[in-house]
Amino acid sequence: MSLATSTFELRFNNIAPGFELPDAWGKKHLLKNVAGKNGTVIVFACNHCPYVIHIAKALGQFAKTYVAHGVNTVAINSNDIEKFPQDGPEPMKEFASQYGWDFPYLIDETQMIAKSYGAACTPDFFLIDGEGKIIYTGQFDESRPDSGVAANGADLITAINSLLTDQPPARGLPSSGCSIKWKPGNEPRWFAAMS
Repeated sequence: MSLATSTFELRFNNIAPGFELPDAWGKKHLLKNVAGKNGTVIVFACNHCPYVIHIAKALGQFAKTYVAHGVNTVAINSNDIEKFPQDGPEPMKEFASQYGWDFPYLIDETQMIAKSYGAACTPDFFLIDGEGKIIYTGQFDESRPDSGVAANGADLITAINSLLTDQPPARGLPSSGCSIKWKPGNEPRWFAAMS
């Protein structure tokens, strides 16, 4: 298992950067079109990371529950798929089907969206409100692979419940996972400094 990388940059109260990204079938999705009426969960993810695999089924169930409350979910894969073909479009389709991801799973080929959000790892969560403002960044829950703790999304659910009741969400603990697999020469300055 890879060493855990924690979220480097947390962006509270900023407007979430927009995007237009394709899914694994080639259909383009804009943030404004996938956003929920009451909020949107954006998670940077991939197929092969054990941290993502650990929460994948719970994330699929979570998304099904909260879409009924006007909170949509979208996943973004920013990994270098030339070096990591297991994160390519065809495996993305299989992964989404296996874990019940009925939400958009998008490809950030240029990695610019990951950079614009300051995403560092997979999974990395951002919750935006109905106006597009980032109100929570952090972990899904405290579970980790091989921890013996089942994934349940407790931290993110607490933040969403605060959002839905007009309460300010508490700051989340940074997410942990595998580092985003940057293309050679495309690493953010802060990532290169950590290496």
